[in-house]
Amino acid sequence: MNQANMGKTIPGAGASGTIGSVPQRAAYIEPAAITANVRALRGVAPGAKLLAVLKADGYGHGIVPAARAALEGGADYLGTAVLEEAFAVREAGIGAPLFSWLAAPGAPYARAIEADIELAAYSLDQLHEIADAGESVFAAPRIHLKIDTGMWRGGATITDWPRLCAAARELEVAGRLKVVGVWSHLACADEPGHPSVTAQLAVFESAIAIARSLGLEPRLRHIANSAATLGIPQAHYDMVRPGLAIYGVNPLPAQARESCPRLRPAMTLAAAVVQTKRAPAGAGVSYGHTESTPKETTLAVVPLGYADGVLRSASSAGPVQLGQGRYRVLGRVCMDQFVVDVGDDDVVAGDRALLFGPGDSNEPHVEAWAAAAGTIPYEVLTGVGSRVQRIYL
Repeated sequence: MNQANMGKTIPGAGASGTIGSVPQRAAYIEPAAITANVRALRGVAPGAKLLAVLKADGYGHGIVPAARAALEGGADYLGTAVLEEAFAVREAGIGAPLFSWLAAPGAPYARAIEADIELAAYSLDQLHEIADAGESVFAAPRIHLKIDTGMWRGGATITDWPRLCAAARELEVAGRLKVVGVWSHLACADEPGHPSVTAQLAVFESAIAIARSLGLEPRLRHIANSAATLGIPQAHYDMVRPGLAIYGVNPLPAQARESCPRLRPAMTLAAAVVQTKRAPAGAGVSYGHTESTPKETTLAVVPLGYADGVLRSASSAGPVQLGQGRYRVLGRVCMDQFVVDVGDDDVVAGDRALLFGPGDSNEPHVEAWAAAAGTIPYEVLTGVGSRVQRIYL
């Protein structure tokens, strides 16, 4: 074992987590980082409520620990994309306000209404289906009407919006539902100055005015994701919905972060080297022999692969920290493992390879892995597979 690593505490493993006493591969999660990030984001938008987005298993961090950590940081609402995620939050005994927004016809709306989950309506058909589900369980569901302001994804078009609002008001007067929110989503909030932002906010303002003219009084107007929370104050309205940022990653470009709070990444991805071996110059490495060793060297095998979320597109590029050395993936990422060229450095089986984390050991940031893979941090974090054990501080 590398003597520099002897007795070191592994991120997320606790005081006894020295090298050799941790799993072969693990994602170490710091709930306290999520808590601190939520507090920081509340300071950015002090006049708005904060909804902590928990979709995709809390961006790979674990939906229930992430929910509890966010609430500890002062989150007012929790949010999930699909109802299965919302049910998991409720089944964990978490009773905080909860909004879920992505459901197809035939979704278990009645169960959601009984669980006190607020729902999104995009269309007249969906609105009536939710109202009928509420009637079946003798409860009036709370609804957030979604306006498509120009992303052309979910939501009613501005043409269909008046009919949706009028129908919602009719059902509200009949006591069959309550409209509590009007919301949308920005397409280019992470591109400062993009003209679509101003255009979408103008449509959002028009939609709010139409809803009010038809008798609706939504108390929550919300359109801001992480990027808009951090960079577009005029988009804060009554509630902001940060996702990636609560897990410690700023989606804005580096040059636009000067006034942003420092966020701490909550996940460290690591694995124990399973083997090292000397290889001669010219040895073809991994599938396809896409790279060869330029000289005699030591190769280290790390037991993480694309089945664990280490994207194959990061082949020959992904950064890795071993002790005080920074290396990169050599050759192709395989399903279960990849190879690192460590030269003549003192690396042996059992040493800890850090792929990304908060930087406490000079390990790469998740943004470096995203760049190496030609993708975004969202995909890297949410792609960390189920066989990677989560260990919570």
